[in-house]
Amino acid sequence: MNAFLDDLRWRGLLHQSTSEELGAHLDGECRSAYVGYDPTADSLTIGNLVSIILLGRFQRAGHRPVALMGGGTGMIGDPSGKSAERPLLTPDQVEANVASIRPIFERILDFSGDQRNGAEMVDNIDWLGSIGYIDLLRDIGKHFSVNVMMQKDSVSARLNEREQGISYTEFSYQVLQAYDFLHLHRTRGVTIQMGGSDQYGNIVAGIDLVRRLERVGDGAEGTVGAETFGLTTPLVTKADGGKFGKSETGAIWLTAARTSPYRFHQFWLNAADADVVNYLRWFTFLEREEVEALGLATEERPQERAAQKRLADEVTRMLHGESEMQAANAAAGALFTGKVRGLDQATLGAIADDLGAISRSLAELAGPEPPMVGGLLKELGLASSNREVREFIGGGAVRINGEPVTEDRPIETSDVLDGGIMLVRRGRKNWAAIRWS
Repeated sequence: MNAFLDDLRWRGLLHQSTSEELGAHLDGECRSAYVGYDPTADSLTIGNLVSIILLGRFQRAGHRPVALMGGGTGMIGDPSGKSAERPLLTPDQVEANVASIRPIFERILDFSGDQRNGAEMVDNIDWLGSIGYIDLLRDIGKHFSVNVMMQKDSVSARLNEREQGISYTEFSYQVLQAYDFLHLHRTRGVTIQMGGSDQYGNIVAGIDLVRRLERVGDGAEGTVGAETFGLTTPLVTKADGGKFGKSETGAIWLTAARTSPYRFHQFWLNAADADVVNYLRWFTFLEREEVEALGLATEERPQERAAQKRLADEVTRMLHGESEMQAANAAAGALFTGKVRGLDQATLGAIADDLGAISRSLAELAGPEPPMVGGLLKELGLASSNREVREFIGGGAVRINGEPVTEDRPIETSDVLDGGIMLVRRGRKNWAAIRWS
């Protein structure tokens, strides 16, 4: 059995393979595989992380990973999993998105050019941008059956939507994606395409196109279609059936400009006991022995949350580096102890975002009737009545920036931290935030 495929199996990452011969193919020599990404935003979400790490696993197994940026197809949009047409991006937008996304891959893949299996990033605008329409129809389009194309789930679902439908532009996406596989096979010797389970139909279309147009063997009568392969990973799901990759404040992105390292770390730290072992398998490079030990610890001592802490640290370090991981831990520790005044402005801002901070004007603090602590407690949802305000303050349960509040007093400018942030806590775990500007 092939070690790479065996590793995917125990991790639960091998959903479908197009051929039983894939293992033997991988055992033969250093192979090249690619995964495609459409740069429709200036970052990627954690929904893409399984496939990026999959490329990393492939490289660690001694093979060459190719990350394909869809600079061309990204201007069209993959209809897979989409219920409506996506807005078309300009070439400048796509180019800027590709540049912003590359550092994500550089944190996980080794792009060193001095090794046999060094990673490579390519952009399909480089070949799709120059192919003529007549050439595409004549040389590529004739190998696609419209009947087969219309049977794809992503197409048939849209055709059944009377009001929405599907444009010819998106309908043609699978032709261009298949051509990507053909081009990479011809120019870089790529023999494997990998992706999520929703990409299986597109992958098979590419394999079929390569088989039809690339012949191997001696003599015209003895040639056969070149053999290429496909591999898909399952859809990432949560044990409770909820949607993976979303928090209460929105999608979790892989770059700090979109999702702060603190919020990123918190997302993984809050993983449910029922999910954390799967997440360790899917989103880290940890060995089987350690993952199973952490799983056992979760069963026997769930209150310690050792698996969640290891997961959060490992994935945050991978995407944001050691220092940001340590800062995220420091922020979490400060919230636990209440000692938040020593946190830097960026971390305070990230905490405020995570808490869903409300906005107020600094001018109110200098006005004739500045807001009172009790009023803010009710506005923040930390108290529901004046009676609760008196009870919480009198019982010593209310703190502003970690400092106890002993009376229902006016808010002062000294209560505002760097960046205009004020953190309010009721009890041990109930936090809220205000942005003063």
